[in-house]
Amino acid sequence: MNPYSVLRDSLHFFRLHLLGIAQLCLPVVVLEAFFTQLVLQQLGDQASPTYAMLTSLVFYPLYTAALILYLDTRSSGQDIAKRDLMARAVQLWPQMAVLILISSLLIMAGLVLLIFPGVWIMINLAFAEFLLVLRGRSVMESMRESASMTTGHFLRILTCMLAVVAPLWLLDGLLLMAFPQPQPGVGLLLDSLSGFLQLFSTVVLYRLFMLREAEAAKA
Repeated sequence: MNPYSVLRDSLHFFRLHLLGIAQLCLPVVVLEAFFTQLVLQQLGDQASPTYAMLTSLVFYPLYTAALILYLDTRSSGQDIAKRDLMARAVQLWPQMAVLILISSLLIMAGLVLLIFPGVWIMINLAFAEFLLVLRGRSVMESMRESASMTTGHFLRILTCMLAVVAPLWLLDGLLLMAFPQPQPGVGLLLDSLSGFLQLFSTVVLYRLFMLREAEAAKA
């Protein structure tokens, strides 16, 4: 689980399958960005970030589950139609939505208390979505098994995640400086781009997940 090799292999896969990932996930990412902007515009300047999170909760489970299924099928040499992957993602939506909601609340609670507990919870739940989608675990089973799988690998997983999100945060900051008050169309484009690039973090976590499963099988 060398972070450099994980990031290198993940980037290679992401570049190789960029078009397929875009065809599968980008339409839903754009819908998420559109409805998030619509909700925030309707509610005005006093809109709570909670509304954006709830809007994301409708779409994020769909494209994340679809992407996980795509990663797994492509990694095993299968070529399943994207509509079939999305159909399966729709079936998984209720469980994924519950998992993501619980995980988000736990992480936010940890971040409010102190930064480190939130980060610790986030790392412990890093594999929960993969266990639910690919291994058929329940919401609670996914969370417990993810915590078990990540034990002893906190720094490796954190290093990989920071290597992904830090450049994205920098890019978001630069775009915000360049477009402090973008027009709706430009704002939609920027939010969609940011959302799509964040899919790379799922690719990295999938690679880590598969390596941990392989290690556990050898033990």
